[in-house]
Amino acid sequence: MSAKPLTAARLPALSFALLAAFLVATAVRAHNDTTIAIVIASVLMFVCCWASATHLLGVRAARCFVAISVSLGWFAEQMGSSHGWFFGHYTYTDVLGPRLLDVPIVIPMMWFALTYAGYVISNLIVWQSAVDGAPGLGNAAMLSFLAAMIVTAFDLGADPYFVYTLKAWIMAKTDGAWFGETVQGFFGWVFVAFVIIFSFRLWVRRQSLLPASPFLRRHALIPLTIYAAGMVFQMILGSPVEIRSIAPFAMGIPLLCALAGFQRWRAPGVVAA
Repeated sequence: MSAKPLTAARLPALSFALLAAFLVATAVRAHNDTTIAIVIASVLMFVCCWASATHLLGVRAARCFVAISVSLGWFAEQMGSSHGWFFGHYTYTDVLGPRLLDVPIVIPMMWFALTYAGYVISNLIVWQSAVDGAPGLGNAAMLSFLAAMIVTAFDLGADPYFVYTLKAWIMAKTDGAWFGETVQGFFGWVFVAFVIIFSFRLWVRRQSLLPASPFLRRHALIPLTIYAAGMVFQMILGSPVEIRSIAPFAMGIPLLCALAGFQRWRAPGVVAA
């Protein structure tokens, strides 16, 4: 056996081991609210999604997705924290660890993980496949908007928790319509997530995806599991408590639709039972 197939065979096991480590770190973080646990969980989530994207999309496309989401995510957060763009005025505290200028390093990493999860979930819902099902510009825009809404559904519960429980950042305006949060923030999430995912889809239209087909189907479970873990976390520890009943509907509906698409998906190299 050559070195390349052997490496390809080991990557799925490595990524699933990292996924398990992410879930453990998330559980530890739930009982021990420390910056180290947050950083570890964020890094593991980032690496798991990158490994999954490498198998679903190919090495080059995965690297492009990471570059687009990290750079645009950092830019949006930097402009938000310094000028009030997109999300309103806010200031990061030291809870999320080291920063690049005003933005904690883990935040752009989270942008990649969440937009990648939204990308996969939206594709499974519409095409019953983890990758794009049609090359048209209209389809790219529609799927990107759907993915952006899926990403923002996570933020419905995460934003109040990060602000009021973790105190990860301080909002200049605290009398917004969503548990003290401004509605502008959610428009910002939809817009930034849409730009990231649509930019990647435009890049894909000009490139050919080279996925690792022998492990393609089961690797789509990684972003779904990470998204589901975020939903369960909000259901158990969401704050304010109203968030706990919102999460299973806002995040659970697209997740169940994606799982239904996953059951119908027959990826290249996968034989139906």
